[in-house]
Amino acid sequence: MLELLFLLLPVAAGYGWMMGRNSVRNAQRKQSSILSKHYYKGLNFLLSDQPDKAVDTLIKMISLNNDTVETHIAMGNFFRHRGELDRAIRIHQNLVSRDELQGTPRENALSELGRDYMLAGFLERAENSYLKLLDSDKHRAAAQRYLFEIYQTTKEWDKAIDLSQRMLSVDSNQKDVAHQLSHFYCEKAQQFVKAADYSNAIPFLHEAIDIDEHAVRPWLMLGRIYIESQEYQKAADALNQVPNRDISWFSEAVPLLEQCSEALHDDELLESSLAPYWQECATSYLAKVKLSAKRGEDTEATNILLEQLKQKPTMRGFKTLLGFFVEQQEDKQIQNSLGLLADLVEKQIQARPKYRCIKCGFSGRQVYWLCPACKHWSVVKPIKGLDGE
Repeated sequence: MLELLFLLLPVAAGYGWMMGRNSVRNAQRKQSSILSKHYYKGLNFLLSDQPDKAVDTLIKMISLNNDTVETHIAMGNFFRHRGELDRAIRIHQNLVSRDELQGTPRENALSELGRDYMLAGFLERAENSYLKLLDSDKHRAAAQRYLFEIYQTTKEWDKAIDLSQRMLSVDSNQKDVAHQLSHFYCEKAQQFVKAADYSNAIPFLHEAIDIDEHAVRPWLMLGRIYIESQEYQKAADALNQVPNRDISWFSEAVPLLEQCSEALHDDELLESSLAPYWQECATSYLAKVKLSAKRGEDTEATNILLEQLKQKPTMRGFKTLLGFFVEQQEDKQIQNSLGLLADLVEKQIQARPKYRCIKCGFSGRQVYWLCPACKHWSVVKPIKGLDGE
């Protein structure tokens, strides 16, 4: 009898294993059946143009099977592309709120939720989402990019500076980040400049110079600050740094150098500043022409102007030449006609943009260090050619 019991034990064990396996399979079939039922029900609501019911049905599915996360994310993105941001937020928010959702799936949902908030204009919520992704290998770069976009929109320069410094502490060779940080320092300085608090503005401008050796903006700002403070020699020293960093911005420095020269009654200061670069743009060669005319060297001034107009014709140069002809003309009728032509040219100049984005083509008459269209820094530059420099 005892031997029979020992023989039956393997049979009983095998039977128990078979029953357990069948039980698991039945549970899986039942779960799959329920999942399919919810899935097709949700799909039917969606096709029947009942998106709210579809959202509710799809949300129920997450508690049944975590493998449907990607389906939920895709569905949320579908609603976002349709412009139905409230439904996209509901779906992605539901995923993020689930404690059982961790790791990469959670980060994916958080990234999509941040994008939903950005498009809906909920920038503070978007910021909170992206801050949680700064430690994510997969989403860190995108999170940093969107955070910069948020801080630039809200003008929270302190936060932008902190984020840039955090990124550079990890990798100091990120030149694009250093370039952005230079502008963030300048924006911070500009806040003090508007309040005429120059003593607090200047340190930020020096930070901008130290972080980006090619930065032009802080030197121009220092020049203007020193002019306002009547420290004209310091202003000239700062402005003379501009062509060494980016020659395309020398046209912005020249009028300020003319102010310094006039205030100090020192034509030599302007002459020495112009000497290496006076042929680079219309503003610089016109400044040289004015210096020659001021010394009474009208013939030399006219010859310089004519030579430059042959090489690099500009409307501004042509208008200046007309001015010389008007002054030299004794016949009143001809003088009036030339004066009228000069006025027409001036109106044409005023109607044309002065700056253009080299990346997206945005143009205007005001300097934008951050292009309003493509949201890139330092891409809006003075226009070259007939209508510009």
